[in-house]
Amino acid sequence: MTSDGTEIGIDPGELSEDDLFRELGHLYETRLDALRHAADQAYGEHTRRMNRLEAEYLRRRPGREIDPERLREGARAR
Repeated sequence: MTSDGTEIGIDPGELSEDDLFRELGHLYETRLDALRHAADQAYGEHTRRMNRLEAEYLRRRPGREIDPERLREGARAR
């Protein structure tokens, strides 16, 4: 959201599956640069956009496959 309260980018709920994945991929590609070099406002917007896109991904996939290796028990078994 900009300083005047307007939203930046398309509402994640309106994105197609391909567009949602593309947007998430682009955000992940630019995340470290945003953390290291962006102004506080730009980094905050990057974070808000990432959170909204990730929330939409999870909303669309409530029963997504969870890799057992990513769970605490799986990590202990390694």
